[in-house]
Amino acid sequence: MEKKVSLMDSVSQRSEYKRKFNLWELYRSMVFAPRAMSKLIGNKKSKLIDPHFVERLQLAVTEVNGCAACSYQHTQMALSQGMSNEEISSFLSGADNFIRPEEAKAIMFAQHFADSKGFPKKDTYDSIVKEYGEKEAVIILSACQMMIAGNMYGIPFSAFLSRLQGKRFKGSSLLYELGMLIAGFIFIPIAIIHALLRKLIGLSNKRFDKSTTDE
Repeated sequence: MEKKVSLMDSVSQRSEYKRKFNLWELYRSMVFAPRAMSKLIGNKKSKLIDPHFVERLQLAVTEVNGCAACSYQHTQMALSQGMSNEEISSFLSGADNFIRPEEAKAIMFAQHFADSKGFPKKDTYDSIVKEYGEKEAVIILSACQMMIAGNMYGIPFSAFLSRLQGKRFKGSSLLYELGMLIAGFIFIPIAIIHALLRKLIGLSNKRFDKSTTDE
């Protein structure tokens, strides 16, 4: 019988950061997260985008950012939804073995979204609007927004858990880890208020780099 991997086991598999974020990037991601969460909750009811598809998008974002805690959490969620270990491992390793042709463009967008730290090129978003439709594209974007906010908090959390096991992440410090974790906790209510104010004055929950991918 295969041994169940724990959160600590998952964290111990990393010894250094794949991506590292700062406090401003964390706060900015949290401002976009509440409305993104609302869209994903609505999608659970409407089933506009298959929940498995949403999970694959979020696994793709997590793979780029390398968040051990998020990888563990979303592995458990994906397993409960019926995804196989092989499929999950493929997404978390960046392989394309299980990418479905009809989802390929969205997965590539998710990877680009993560690589750009949540500031994707507008023309890449326009391409998924063209491929899937405006309402579906918003759900795809929202899945990425929620995941990157989780990653930005989960990465220093993973480093802190590893430190507790006596395995300090290369290039990390206790000040950075605790600073991100404490600030992130403080940011939550402020970011929610900020998100509501943005909505009230009519600001979009989309944020793009308007230069083209050819530049």
